[in-house]
Amino acid sequence: MHDEQQRPDHGPLSGFTVGVTAARRADELGALLQRRGATVVHAPALRIVPLADDSELLDATKELVGNAPDVVVATTAIGFRGWVEAADGWGLGEDLLARLRGVELLARGPKVKGAIRAQGLTEEWSPSSESMAEVLDRLLDEGVDGRRVAVQLHGEPLPGFVESLRAAGAEVIPVPVYRWMPPEDIGPVDRLLDAALTRGLDALTFTSAPAAASLLSRAEDRGLHTELLAALHHDVLPACVGPVTALPLQAHGIDTVQPERFRLGPLVQLLCKELPGRARTLPIAGHQVEIRGHAVLVDGALRPVPPAGMSLLRTLARRPGWVVARAELLRALPGAGRDEHAVETAMARLRTALGAPKLIQTVVKRGYRLALDPAADSKYADV
Repeated sequence: MHDEQQRPDHGPLSGFTVGVTAARRADELGALLQRRGATVVHAPALRIVPLADDSELLDATKELVGNAPDVVVATTAIGFRGWVEAADGWGLGEDLLARLRGVELLARGPKVKGAIRAQGLTEEWSPSSESMAEVLDRLLDEGVDGRRVAVQLHGEPLPGFVESLRAAGAEVIPVPVYRWMPPEDIGPVDRLLDAALTRGLDALTFTSAPAAASLLSRAEDRGLHTELLAALHHDVLPACVGPVTALPLQAHGIDTVQPERFRLGPLVQLLCKELPGRARTLPIAGHQVEIRGHAVLVDGALRPVPPAGMSLLRTLARRPGWVVARAELLRALPGAGRDEHAVETAMARLRTALGAPKLIQTVVKRGYRLALDPAADSKYADV
């Protein structure tokens, strides 16, 4: 046990709270984040409804088997596999594969190529960027006027893709393999939204465009759209697994961070770099103090801090070394009312949590200040 205490008592994401909106692979993403110390709040922003028993998919499959398309666009590996599996269940699997062997088959990316080849088929082309925009450009350059184009949808209609093909004269057959629906229990999503708005989250992760769109839609339904955008602009880091996922957020002017490789592992690694990089580190009373989402590192030791204490500490850290009046600190306390005694109570708890009482000085009749090291005064004087 003694050796354990010599090691850092935290991971790169300790002290940070990360929201997970994924429906698929949420457990995997949550485990990766927790392994690195994060507190995870999970609320699937949507649910995936497989359409093996769906009449739309059956009708689209029958139409394509009976009347060959010129082009088939496969957009996701899970969707393509699901389509073939559903067709097998209806006794149309062999007919569908036979039909797909004779058409121009386009794959959006390497995962889809793998799914296509696993069925004994070969794609004619795949974009290097994994971008549907590049697929669309190729089709429009080839010319689609009078051609039948089947598009395997990615959970929801692809924004602008089908419309652009139809405008260029194509007959488009949508193939809805699975559908995104709102979650049956909206409670967790509402709690996730509330946590984002109160800055109880440090980051929000998105692994699909429909999840991002669904969260924005729910915020709009609750009249919280503007507040959510403000949180994502300034305090809550939106992290997307790739550029397609980021589109609904970008449409609202939200900048996101994305890993170079569009996978869960690199997404978590990106957060391990970004969140500590955004944390404030100050030299206070001879200690190095790093202020994280719901904890503080004091000389590298993790100190969990209650929400009221974090609110006070952040307010003090906006002007390190300057006296902050009790009235201003009271305004920073969530739901404290008008009693300045609440500041003293929360401050006492904060000092206990930090384990180094001298970090925060009481200035009699004026308020409190962070005991910024003298050498740092000039550096932080204008903060």
